[in-house]
Amino acid sequence: MAASPTRKRQAPFLVGLVLILAALPVGWFVFLRETPAPLPPTAPPRATTAAVEQKKAVEMVLSSFDGTVEVRHGEGAWEPAQKNMPLRPTDVVRTGRGSWAVLLNGESVELRMEPDSEISVEEISNELSKVMLASGLATATVRGRPNVRHTFILKAKNGDAEASTSQGTFTMSNNGAGTVSVGTREGDVKLTGKEGKYVIVRAGQRSIVRPGHAPTEPDPIPSTVFLKMEWPKAKKLRQREVTVVGHTDPGSRVIVDDVIVPTDADGGFTLNVPLNEGSNTVQVRAVGVGGAHLDSQRELVVDTTPVIKFRPEEIWGPDGGTPP
Repeated sequence: MAASPTRKRQAPFLVGLVLILAALPVGWFVFLRETPAPLPPTAPPRATTAAVEQKKAVEMVLSSFDGTVEVRHGEGAWEPAQKNMPLRPTDVVRTGRGSWAVLLNGESVELRMEPDSEISVEEISNELSKVMLASGLATATVRGRPNVRHTFILKAKNGDAEASTSQGTFTMSNNGAGTVSVGTREGDVKLTGKEGKYVIVRAGQRSIVRPGHAPTEPDPIPSTVFLKMEWPKAKKLRQREVTVVGHTDPGSRVIVDDVIVPTDADGGFTLNVPLNEGSNTVQVRAVGVGGAHLDSQRELVVDTTPVIKFRPEEIWGPDGGTPP
């Protein structure tokens, strides 16, 4: 049966309506949708060195000094010190008779060297400073700062002693053979000896380390220093030299007429002192790590005038009468 004329006319209309409805989403997407904002340009990658903030490394400098102070860089020759001279690991500083020097490591460490002392730099960083006291006496002040922890280590050459602190003030003496005395003024100091055995030396205390031994138990820093001398008994000396013999506390420094005298592990010392003809004053001073000292002195008279002796017969003759 043939389709009616009405249905034939409706067929194209329905097809057109379907096409229009199908085209509506496409037209909205193409003509009516808002264009999205363009994406920002991609930033170029930053260099790795710029992305990580570099810490400014602290350095140790020879801040100030007086007298004869010399510096040696590595295995080089000794040269006169200069103010604010930078010091690197393996550098060595020494002070002469009557001289002193102050070393600074940023704002964290101040190290004062006394006369006739020698120190070598071993390690420097933001977190750690390590130096070695070959001989003499030095005082370290370590200042703690907010959010900054800096450890300072002072080792003794030719021995087992090692003192460390992150905040405090202490003095170390080394007789050059490894006998060490440490006295603390502020804070706490860890003092290590043989086989890693250690004690905590608190403010107002001292401890002694001998080669091959652990540190002694800390005791209060003495207000005086022991010093015993063996002076010559003769009132007049026939030679222009005297041997000075004495004994002091182990770890104390001995100065005889401005000359530093090495002491042994028990505090004994001996020194030959040159003398002049006539009257001489020999002065001896013993200094402890707490700053106390004791002096001893003696007036010694030297008379090297030859003594001429005559036999009686040479003066009065062989018969005791008038000289010929």
